[in-house]
Order: sequence, then structure tokens, then C-alpha cells
Amino acid sequence: MLYTVLRSKIHRAHVTEAQLDYQGSISLDADLMVAADLKEFDWVQITSMANGARWQTYVLAAPAGSGVVRANGAAARHFAPGDDVIILAFAYATSDERDRLAPVIVHVDGANRPLLATGDQ
Repeated sequence: MLYTVLRSKIHRAHVTEAQLDYQGSISLDADLMVAADLKEFDWVQITSMANGARWQTYVLAAPAGSGVVRANGAAARHFAPGDDVIILAFAYATSDERDRLAPVIVHVDGANRPLLATGDQ
């Protein structure tokens, strides 16, 4: 049996842009992606701290050090600049893998720079 488990999380990132006229996705600063062990086109869930919206989409890389967290396409209707969001990535794991998993949790500063990444939370 496979279980769906949390693999990594970016906690309370700040939406910097919302671009409605785009084909979809979320663009993330490449440094945040590295800290959270995310690759382009990984599937993520975005949760808004402002309105409770949840959205699933894929990740695109924004320039490293830019601090960009941009909601693209229809997601721009749910996530506005200034909103805090939680970005979650999941994986399928066997029972043994699940027992050993320590998700990566990334905290950010006000400019969306990674402050802390842990595998213990």
C-alpha cells in the first residue's frame, strides 16, 4: 500500500505577484525551490492564510534571489499580492518509507528568503 505524505513545505511565503493572463502554475524563487527540494513541474498545493483557498498546480522557477512567489493563471483569482501562503509538496510512500520520512519545512523572511529548513518538524 502507498500512503500520501508531506514531503516538503514552505511556510508563510508572501505572494509578490498575481498574473491572471498566464497559462497556470505558481512561480517560486529558485532559492526557495532548492531549500524545499522542489523541481520545476513538481505538483504542489497552495493554501492561503488570507482566505482559506486551496489550489493545486505545478511549480515554475523564478530567478534565484528574486523573492518571487507569483500566482499564475486562474490561481491569481485566489491569491493576491501580500497574502501569506503555505506551499505543500507530497509524495507517495510505502509504510517503511513513511516511518523514516522527515519532511523539509522552510521558513522565510519578509522578502521570501529561506531562513530555516528542517527535516524535523
